[in-house]
Amino acid sequence: MAVSSDFEQSVHYRRGVQLVTEMLGEQFGAGIQASAASGGFAADCASIALQTAFGSVWSRPGLPRRERSLVTLGILIGTGKPNELKNHVRAGLNNGLTVEELQEVLIQAIPYCGFPAVAEAIEATVAVLRERGLLGEQVKTAKDRGML
Repeated sequence: MAVSSDFEQSVHYRRGVQLVTEMLGEQFGAGIQASAASGGFAADCASIALQTAFGSVWSRPGLPRRERSLVTLGILIGTGKPNELKNHVRAGLNNGLTVEELQEVLIQAIPYCGFPAVAEAIEATVAVLRERGLLGEQVKTAKDRGML
């Protein structure tokens, strides 16, 4: 039995939809909602993400979104999740982080996560910064140089 319809009725779900749309844009918000409502494979995963990660956790009053972005970036770097990191670099920029602050997050992660994890995180971060027009092709990553 799908839990999507139950979640869609909850305050946390609706708050999650609003927050994810604010942080990641209309297209992302519509996409995750469509996934949640599809009844297809992983629909419940999207519903749970909207209700819990965004509607319950990201919506808590204890930390501003900007600081939650910093924490989330560190966790994603440390756990080696470059694809999800891209989404949260986007959200971090929308939550007020600067390019310089993103670079400092990467530097801060080196002694705790190691160079391999940070090298992957640099690739993901540079891809988003290029997509946003915040970095040009003149910035070369290890992968651009054929080192990875």
